[in-house]
Amino acid sequence: MSRALPAQVGDAVIIEQSWGEPERFSAIFDRYYPEIHDYAARRLDSALADDIAAETFLIAFDKRTGYDLARPDARPWLYGITSNLIARHRRAEVRQYRALAKAGTEKPMEDHADRVAGVVDAGARKSRLAQALAEIADGDRDVLLLIAWAEFTSEEAGSALGIPAGTARSRLHRARRKIQAVLGEDAS
Repeated sequence: MSRALPAQVGDAVIIEQSWGEPERFSAIFDRYYPEIHDYAARRLDSALADDIAAETFLIAFDKRTGYDLARPDARPWLYGITSNLIARHRRAEVRQYRALAKAGTEKPMEDHADRVAGVVDAGARKSRLAQALAEIADGDRDVLLLIAWAEFTSEEAGSALGIPAGTARSRLHRARRKIQAVLGEDAS
């Protein structure tokens, strides 16, 4: 019979316990599936998000014995897996942004434009923002969206993507400059 784990038990502890008791990994799934799914849905679409989120946890489960137990928070690890899976679907993501750009303001982006571009009037600038997101380099877009939508720090985004924090900060800076240029804002 499985023991219940208190909410404050760290991810590394749960993952380590899952090495001997695989059912323990369900606590990681329960903690993070909704936010991983939401992130994937923002990047792609709902149908693909279901597949991406499910595949993220299948891969994480399969690779759990290699998890670095010195990292108490599994979020960057999971978002890294998700980002790698999304990379396989980049063309679909770019098509979605281009479709949004053509559609104008017909499809609400749930105020994500404000978080991505700072002081953006989502209704008036959504089309240009979507076009800018479609044109940003893949790595720059990954960092920007991990920081904007998953509320990661540069260090966490770098960890998720397997790059140094300084590289993540550089990519974020480039992405913000591109967004600001497209939206006609002061890039300073």
